[in-house]
Amino acid sequence: MKILVVGAGFSGAVVARSLAEAGHDILVVDERPTPAGNCHTARDAKTGIMLHLHGPHIFHTGNARVWDYVRRFAEMVPYRHRVKAQAGGRVYSLPINLHTINQVFEAAMTPDQARAFIAAKSRPTEVAPRSFKDQALAMVGDQIYRAFLDGYTRKQWGVDPSALPAAILKRLPLRFSYDDSYFDHPHQAIPRDGYTDLVTQILDHPGVELRLGLRSEAVADDFAHTVYSGPLDRYFDGAFGRLSYRTLDFERIDHQGDYQGVAVMNYCDADVPFTRISEHKHFAPWERFDQSVCFREFSRDCGPGDSPYYPLRLADDDRLLSKYVERAKQTEAVTFVGRLGTYSYLDMDVAILRALETAEVLKTCFAGGLPAPAFVHAPI
Repeated sequence: MKILVVGAGFSGAVVARSLAEAGHDILVVDERPTPAGNCHTARDAKTGIMLHLHGPHIFHTGNARVWDYVRRFAEMVPYRHRVKAQAGGRVYSLPINLHTINQVFEAAMTPDQARAFIAAKSRPTEVAPRSFKDQALAMVGDQIYRAFLDGYTRKQWGVDPSALPAAILKRLPLRFSYDDSYFDHPHQAIPRDGYTDLVTQILDHPGVELRLGLRSEAVADDFAHTVYSGPLDRYFDGAFGRLSYRTLDFERIDHQGDYQGVAVMNYCDADVPFTRISEHKHFAPWERFDQSVCFREFSRDCGPGDSPYYPLRLADDDRLLSKYVERAKQTEAVTFVGRLGTYSYLDMDVAILRALETAEVLKTCFAGGLPAPAFVHAPI
């Protein structure tokens, strides 16, 4: 069967590889000149440092299947991500942990003391918190919320935290220990040769043809099925309006030596215009460089010509999304996948797992002559 896969990021690449291994003829197209989507990495011509050109990406997972899958195609070098934060002219440890709590309150509390202290500071609600702000106040109380979450969130999302869903905060840990590792997953690593090489290796199969710098609308071939990982609303030419995304701008800093001593420094104060600075040589501590390349990161609303990074998912977006989902379900021979295709915030490991599961469903449908679903994983 001849199948078109739109998008050469993780979702598109994994589906394409799996279907090609099942004997299908796959064409992958991507309008960008490189594969890997927003995970694109490349060696800096000036310094040799591997740059995460669309912002830092740390691979982390607790799923053995996904971990084994990526190691088929790349050497995954262990890496523990650590983040610091500047607030009110001081540097703190993130995510919020026992060290952070003792720093903020100038104390030396034990875990049990800190847990009781924060519980007394928090603002529990009788019903489940609905907004980011309510969730934060219920978790950590007003002082920590104002120090680390309020200003940063306003810059990152461009709206009042009370307008954001509580689920955004639920992804962030609160620890009553001195563990400052940003992620909890047992498998944490970065591919030695970068994410673009990893995705390129996934796509390296005789049944897969890759065409870069090409939009799907320009493909004249006939296909039995399309797997679409681009923006859901764009597939339907914005028939119901544009879904809202945040995009990012990056400002490069070249530095001789070590600029900040950590891979990522968050800037929590609202009067600092950028959200964070990433120093990219720290993403590969197994390499040594005298020079350094950093990027300041600025978040803003995503315009028609911008690269979408984060789905905003406000109330109006969810109403539009429901219309696009219904239209998609009425569209024959198209399956929507990935962060953009399902308008969902997905970590890399989740995107890979869902792509593998989607491919399994498609292979079953194709083998049995059954219609393939528009969504194997409904937008969340």
